[in-house]
Order: sequence, then structure tokens, then C-alpha cells
Amino acid sequence: MFSKGIAIIAITKRGVETALRIKEALPMQGLHGNVFAPAKYNQAGVVALEKKIDEFVKETYNKADAIVAVMATGIIIRAVAPLLESKLVDPAVVGVDVSGRFVISLLSGHYGGANELTRLIADGIGATPVITTASDVLGKQSTDELARVLHLKIINPESLVAVNSAIVNGEKLVIVTLGDVNVPLTRVLGFNVERAETVEVAVEIVNRYYAGAVITKATLPQYRFTKPVTFLKPLSVAVGLGARKEVAEDTIVDAVKLALTKANVPLERVDRLATVSIKKDSEPMIKAAETLGLTLEFFDVETLRAFKHGDLSPDSEIVNRNIGIGGVCERAALIAAGKNPRLILKKTIRNGVTVAVAEGE
Repeated sequence: MFSKGIAIIAITKRGVETALRIKEALPMQGLHGNVFAPAKYNQAGVVALEKKIDEFVKETYNKADAIVAVMATGIIIRAVAPLLESKLVDPAVVGVDVSGRFVISLLSGHYGGANELTRLIADGIGATPVITTASDVLGKQSTDELARVLHLKIINPESLVAVNSAIVNGEKLVIVTLGDVNVPLTRVLGFNVERAETVEVAVEIVNRYYAGAVITKATLPQYRFTKPVTFLKPLSVAVGLGARKEVAEDTIVDAVKLALTKANVPLERVDRLATVSIKKDSEPMIKAAETLGLTLEFFDVETLRAFKHGDLSPDSEIVNRNIGIGGVCERAALIAAGKNPRLILKKTIRNGVTVAVAEGE
């Protein structure tokens, strides 16, 4: 999450000091961010802000996964208000007072991760997190939070109000898994969990509850459900790999597991592993895939070289010189993830192994 980065904006001298504290704290959580402030407050670690706040926010809104505004909340609220679209696509927006006493989740708390980012920043700078979403206040898991944690696509977002209202009002709810889906249901909180082999059984189960959600790859007829129901489709999750020739199997396994932890992706949710075809005879990589219980796919050099995507990191001169590609793991992950892919973890390097994680449809 937050693979596209976090934009930290400050507009006062004191605010810049707090923004730099936030920037320094993020790497401890496996995150990265850039601080933007007016040129008159320019110093090491700060990018000069040449535009007005509303213009900069408009330009940044769809380029960053999160905006952290170190300023009065009214200022950032006015800046983002004209840009609001949906909780499923809006970036996380977090407000921080200039003294760094309070960190406030303002927008996209669940699906966009603002609530989680609020907690991480508050922990990093010793501030008080302020989270007002009803399910969090009551210690419950909303449907959109469930979708984010399990990497599921919400098919009918118009259902969220009714289903989440049932959650906060303490009604009896159910999660139904239908068909061939593999999700770690130990991460489900506040729902009864049942399994159905057919659509008819899924309908019957949900209709016995006040509301519910169905996790399935199939397209379901909503009219057959008499209770509020959210349909959740598992996203495709792929891990891209690169490794030096001499790297051992255990080292590859450890690097993948660490990357998945950083990306908050359970191993059970990974659909495939992918790398470049010149690794077809790499015994350590093949054995690592077997140990992880995953199929290893190979893409030829030409396919990887031709692939273009806005999430890709700058090319590596060393990799380009050695095999003729600017990078392997991010390209392999994005291609393997399927339609509309995005990186949820950019290239990470550990003991000669590069790993990236992507999700798609």
C-alpha cells in the first residue's frame, strides 16, 4: 500500500519541522514520502512548492496514494473538496496540526488506508491519532476495510451504506465464500463465516441474516437477495522476482515473505510468482516457488522490455547492462497480475533478491 508514495504538504515554518519528522518516521513503517513547502522554507529534504495549495493538491491528487497536510484541516478540506469522487478511488487524506500533536484521518479511511496511515504517523512522531469512522470507534471491521485487507474488489459499492450501517448497529451479519476462492478468513472480524457451493445456497444463507457479503469470482443476480449484500471479487495478486545467480533458495523465500509482510498481503492471497525467462533453469528460484506453494511463471526479455506502466521505478543501469531490461520484478509482477494492474509494493531489495507485489483484475 502507498506504493506511489505519500505527499506531505506544509505551509508554515513550524509545519515544515513537523513534516520532516513525519518523513523521517515513514521508512520505519516501510513507507516513503516527500515534503513539499513554500520556497521560503526550503531546506534539506524539502521540495519547493511553486504553486498555490489548491493547484498543487489538484495536480497531486491522482498521482500519490496519500496526502498528509500539516496545516489547519479547513485548508486541506477546501482544497480536496472539488476533487472528491468515491471512497474507492480517492487517495487517503490525513491532517496533522503544525505542532504534531494530533494526526487526523480525513478521507478514504478504510479502502484508501487513511486510518492505517494515521495510526502509523501518530506512532512514528508520538502524536494522538484521531479516527472517527463509526466501525473503528466501535472496534468493528467495515466491509470496505475487509475488502482492502483481503485484496478484494467491491463490485456494488452502492451497497456499502446499508451493510456498514448494519455493522455499526450491531446487527447479525455473514460473509459467504462462493465457489473457488482462497482468502484467509481468520482476518474477518464481526461477521459469521459460511461457505456455499452454489448461488442458490449463497442466497439462502444471506437472506437468513440482517445483511452480508459474498466473496466470489462469479457475477451474481442482486435481485435474488432480499437483504443488503455486498459482492466482493478477489483481485489477482502477483509477486515479481529477480535474483542474483548465486542466491540460495532460503534467501529467496525469506525475501518474498518479508515483501508480503510489508505489503500486508497474506501468502494465501498470492496467485502467482513471476520472473524473467533466463531464470528458467534457476534451481534455487524453482525450489523457492515450490516451498512457497506457488507456480513460477516466466516472461521473455522482449515482453518485459516492451511493457510500460506508470508505477514502474526508474530503470536500473546494472540490470539493463546485464540482461537488456531496466528492471525485472516490477514488470513481471504487473504483467502477471492481469487487467488494470497496480503495484502495491515497489521493488524491494534484500540479500541479492528483488521483489515487487502487484494486484489486478
